Amino acid sequence: MHEFLELDRQLFIFLNNLGSPEYDHFWKLITNKWIWVPFYGILLFILTKSFKLKSLFFIIIFVAVGITITDQLAGIFKELIKRLRPCHDPSLVGLMRPNIECGGTFGFYSAHASSSFFLATFLAILLKNRFGYFPYFLFIWACVVSYSRIYLGVHYPFDVGMGALVGFLLGGLFATLAKKTIYKN
Repeated sequence: MHEFLELDRQLFIFLNNLGSPEYDHFWKLITNKWIWVPFYGILLFILTKSFKLKSLFFIIIFVAVGITITDQLAGIFKELIKRLRPCHDPSLVGLMRPNIECGGTFGFYSAHASSSFFLATFLAILLKNRFGYFPYFLFIWACVVSYSRIYLGVHYPFDVGMGALVGFLLGGLFATLAKKTIYKN
């Protein structure tokens, strides 16, 4: 396990140091949940054009519950695992790019990655037959949001990978449940 964590640490140092001050503001915007409100509005518009009102209601409920669960699970794991965020790890001082905003003490696993991959998976499954390449765009978006967490020094790659996996699995589960609910009514 020690070798795996050291590999994760080295990969973090490499990925984090790919950044430069010219792009810091861009990645801070990417990681900000509020910057995506117009994008969420577009997603809602697409859903309103794709589903009847009753189905849309259920979809919104499933998204709200799913995002809440992914976020709360991440908080539980952070407290159980207690893995320091890179920006709180004293052994990384001087090895990573400086970060002004670090967040909570612990970082395993990334709630940003989990929520992004949940939404991407959920919507990709529901919309895959209606919008061709759109699901690929959703996963690219989730990857960009997830990478922002490494760039900014608040998560290790394994934190992000585990968050993405949890979000992907829960997104698939919730999409299956949503499809059963939508097509039953």
